[in-house]
Amino acid sequence: MNMRLTPPTAAYDPHYDPLVSEGPGRNRDYAPTYWIATAGAPPEDDGPVARDLDADVAIVGSGYTGLACAIFLAREFGIKATVLEANRVAWGCSTRNGGQAQNASGRLSRSQWIARWGLDVARRLHAEIEQGFETFEELVRYSPIDCEPQRGGHLYIAHRERALAKIAAESKVLNDAFGYATRVLSREELRRDFIDEAEAVGAVHEPLGTGVHPAKLAFAYLKMARGLGARVHPGSPVLRIERDGSSFRLRTPGGMVRAKAVAIATGAYTSLGLTPVLDGRCMPILSNSIVTRPLTPAEREATGFKTRQVITDTRTLRFYYRLLPDDRLQIGSRSAITGTDAAHPRHLQLLIEGLHRKFPALRGIDIDYSWWGWVDVSHDMMPRIFRPDGEQNLVYALGYGGNGVSYSAQAGRRMAQMIASQAFEGQDLPIFTSPLPGHPLRPFRRLGQRMLYRWYHLRDEA
Repeated sequence: MNMRLTPPTAAYDPHYDPLVSEGPGRNRDYAPTYWIATAGAPPEDDGPVARDLDADVAIVGSGYTGLACAIFLAREFGIKATVLEANRVAWGCSTRNGGQAQNASGRLSRSQWIARWGLDVARRLHAEIEQGFETFEELVRYSPIDCEPQRGGHLYIAHRERALAKIAAESKVLNDAFGYATRVLSREELRRDFIDEAEAVGAVHEPLGTGVHPAKLAFAYLKMARGLGARVHPGSPVLRIERDGSSFRLRTPGGMVRAKAVAIATGAYTSLGLTPVLDGRCMPILSNSIVTRPLTPAEREATGFKTRQVITDTRTLRFYYRLLPDDRLQIGSRSAITGTDAAHPRHLQLLIEGLHRKFPALRGIDIDYSWWGWVDVSHDMMPRIFRPDGEQNLVYALGYGGNGVSYSAQAGRRMAQMIASQAFEGQDLPIFTSPLPGHPLRPFRRLGQRMLYRWYHLRDEA
């Protein structure tokens, strides 16, 4: 096994846009996130592909899902995969997210699951997602790198009275139909026991929720995968996946990779033309994030932080935030529509204004880090781990909708089981048996997104 740490050969591109750009680049540097700045050097990798290779399994994408797939292929089936990454390891979603692991995947509530599939399927899907949280926690517990887990649950904060009524009703569904012990908190309870947020009128507390350092988690997955015999090749963008009888050829700038099976785990960074099975199947959405300087003891007292749990609010264009182990505050939300507009200062200002509304005592606090990244949102708001052709050993896992930190571990495991032809409980659930849906108005999606964002903002703030 080659031992090296591949340095970047190209600068970070702040304007990359998966719906416009030809590809995410080749061996570009990481986005300037707080996570990358504080994670230390990445573990060693296997360098870019430099010649034609043969592989039992080729995994496209070295984020959480792809690396988890490599871990479970090796650990459970003795298969040593070859992981191909366009840029640096875990360059996309996995080092740009907010580090919030929740008992969720996709964008739909449990009530919406019941309306779509009925109570029986919804309960079984709940069991799958909950098992996914345990899969994630198991990897965190045995991680060779401390990814700074902050456990204790998830706070879902209502920013309006009508929102509190809605999430209180959902809490009852979770308790009664799924046996998931959530509880409603009044504004006074929230302030006394958790946080003094100026906008909050109450909250729902969920027992499952863990905050992690995203880059340290990704680097831990990398170290685990390579320790089990997987090869991880950064700087090796897959230009095209082609069928070759019952096998595949994956074209990279450095050589052809011939593989018996392929797992695609590219998230919102899926290249245009990578494979026809994914054309137009996800809508990439930008999410922005900032991290403040460390809060002083007086500022912590003024904001009432008594918890380091992961937190989201009830806006459709939600804010997600938490107090980090070094007392910095991280907060993120949706923002720009296109890559060309992502760096405009107004998007940063929207986040800062949201921070000030929630915590007036932090008005004027220094912002030490600001970045953005793309989120893979499926058109029906639910993820898929799917094999498009029963005669071809190609699977993909995409569409987490911003709720992939924990479930990506389970998705990687499910892809490994599908590749190895191992049956698993729940494999008849709709997230495994149907493809990511397309969109009939695909060329006009961003026009619709602009209109929806304006409507969501007006409705959220009314």
